[in-house]
Amino acid sequence: MTDKQPAAPEERLESSIFFIRGQKVMLSLHLAEIYGIEPRVMEQAIERNIGRFPEDALFQLSPEEFAALGARLAASARTAPYAFTRQGVAILSSALFDERALHESQESCAPTCSCRK
Repeated sequence: MTDKQPAAPEERLESSIFFIRGQKVMLSLHLAEIYGIEPRVMEQAIERNIGRFPEDALFQLSPEEFAALGARLAASARTAPYAFTRQGVAILSSALFDERALHESQESCAPTCSCRK
């Protein structure tokens, strides 16, 4: 028997990089996993922050591109994922951090705000 070891972080990241439309990109599915959030939450964050992304930093895969990635990826998503260039990943990280910080700030404020009534 062979024990399959989990992939090292660097290997996991490298296996999440695809060459699509002439660019190295990471897919929203994999980024959601890396950031520890559900893919639907990732999609919502992208839609709320779409104005932050320059045209060349983010694109949604066409149905043909999505199908070409294989059944494994197609089974893990209902819709074609977004693809992020290096710049797009940096912007996404910033957007997710801002949203998380805002949410945590609102949650920590709630107990003190309710005491004022």
